[in-house]
Amino acid sequence: MNAPASRLTPPDRSGRRAARPRTVALWLLCVAALVVAMVVVGGITRLTESGLSITEWKPVTGALPPLSEAQWQAEFAAYQQIGEYQQINGPAGMTLADYKFIYFWEWSHRLLGRLIGLAFALPLAWFWLRGAIPAGYKPRLLALLALGGLQGVFGWYMVRSGLSTQTTDVSHFWLSIHLLTALFTLAGLVWTALDLAALDADPAARPARLTGVAAGVGLVLAIQLMLGAWVAGTNAGLASDSWPLMQGRFVPEADWSHGALWALSHDPFMLHFLHRWWAWAAVAALILLARAVKRRGARPASVAIHSAFGIQILLGIATVLTGVALWLAALHQLVGALLVAATAWGAYETGRRP
Repeated sequence: MNAPASRLTPPDRSGRRAARPRTVALWLLCVAALVVAMVVVGGITRLTESGLSITEWKPVTGALPPLSEAQWQAEFAAYQQIGEYQQINGPAGMTLADYKFIYFWEWSHRLLGRLIGLAFALPLAWFWLRGAIPAGYKPRLLALLALGGLQGVFGWYMVRSGLSTQTTDVSHFWLSIHLLTALFTLAGLVWTALDLAALDADPAARPARLTGVAAGVGLVLAIQLMLGAWVAGTNAGLASDSWPLMQGRFVPEADWSHGALWALSHDPFMLHFLHRWWAWAAVAALILLARAVKRRGARPASVAIHSAFGIQILLGIATVLTGVALWLAALHQLVGALLVAATAWGAYETGRRP
């Protein structure tokens, strides 16, 4: 029996049969999985206070860690020139072995970023040369590649913001930009993969559109993610180890002496409070999205959204009650990334066109 015409892949100019859109979609989902891993490793890097351990940005040669004792001593000496060492780790008696631990996490984070770049750029070039990229998708794939490049640039600006003798941490604003760019890229990868999978099933399928409800939910979730990054960047997760009250009260005491704008964007107690309770606004928005998705007949996407935000809320509360246990905080970051992927899936389903 002959295969349906819609499932056949026409040969390219060289006579070879080009890859189907499904193959391109699977590649994008693999890259999306790497981005999720990147977010988790980045979270651990932040939780272990490792982000400032490498004080230079060497896109090529930096892929190799120090290979000799002299190289390790040179890296450690450079780290000793910044405020994090001079004000915190130096007085605490940091040894070279301690430094190697935090260096490992920052180096792993940067190496994974390089691997993601290669995992995207090389297959993209291969698909491009084979003529396997469907019409209209090249600009979108190039935009995703550019976002990956920006992610590296933003990461360096984030690190550079903490490389002085006066500061001991990176800017939480740059941290949020770095994280949100990664999560926006993740959403774009998932959405594009779904579009390509639909095109593989039906050559007449058109790309999904962004609906108003999806855009609104995305904005609410983005605010929550930004607040989470600010909490991480200011160590505000340690502001309270109780739930639902903070300091025995619903609204904690905060420093308003610098003005309301400063308190809402810098005060650890207020940031913790905002992240804790804006989560419920995000839950309400996600429930609306999940209901809209279910009405569209995409029940698996609805289940994914409900499961992700339910687990995320429980992990958030557990992280607070344990005083930000490393493994729980890392799981909280992992499920946050998966929630973004599930939301992108739901947003796609609301805008999917027959």
